[in-house]
Amino acid sequence: MRVAVISDIHSNRQALDAVFAAVDEADVEQIWCLGDMVGYGADPDACTALVRERCSTCLVGNHDLAVLGALDIRTFSEAAAAAVEWTRENAGAATLEFLGELAPAASQQGVGLFHASPRDPIWEYVLSGLTAELCFDSTDFRVSFIGHSHVALSFHRPEGFPATGSTQREGTELDLTQGEWLINPGSTGQPRDGDSRAAWLMLDTERRQCTYMRAEYDIAGAQAAIRAARLPDSLAERLQYGQ
Repeated sequence: MRVAVISDIHSNRQALDAVFAAVDEADVEQIWCLGDMVGYGADPDACTALVRERCSTCLVGNHDLAVLGALDIRTFSEAAAAAVEWTRENAGAATLEFLGELAPAASQQGVGLFHASPRDPIWEYVLSGLTAELCFDSTDFRVSFIGHSHVALSFHRPEGFPATGSTQREGTELDLTQGEWLINPGSTGQPRDGDSRAAWLMLDTERRQCTYMRAEYDIAGAQAAIRAARLPDSLAERLQYGQ
């Protein structure tokens, strides 16, 4: 089965539309979303409705939980907190209802799905080999998909060896048949790995192989929507730099 894995959309309708168009061209059978549909961007209702319609599995992320009032936004950056408050005021009832039905962890086709990490599905950033080692030790899943960091990367622990990891670029293929894996598809709506294009990942569950993908999208349109909503301008500026 061919599966698209997406994460960290953050109310960026333009990016999500571009990824779904690429997914449709790739003849994907299912779409899995690792959370954070809202936050930062200006289209929470449209993005959430699209995810609800298109994704067979969806997790809740920390920004989604913050909008629901389940997390204290005093731990957020100033811009992130402002986006949470704006989303609380502007998101519709259907959006909030959908977010409230979701969990931060799940499993599909024998793989683990976590918004952040197997150890802490809501908050932990997996950005080092040491953190990856601790995550591998905390889960029975040999292969897991994670989001949250907004960076396309992977960590691999072959049997008998320590975990190693690296960032990944478009077109990189991973053979998942051996060892343990933590795989982050990158962010659809706000990439932070220097590539401004919307990120997603293609998984072939039969071949046990995945490929990192990118989609060009209307960045100027997403920036205009953020500015029209009077969200912090930094949230618009960073999109063009992939930071």
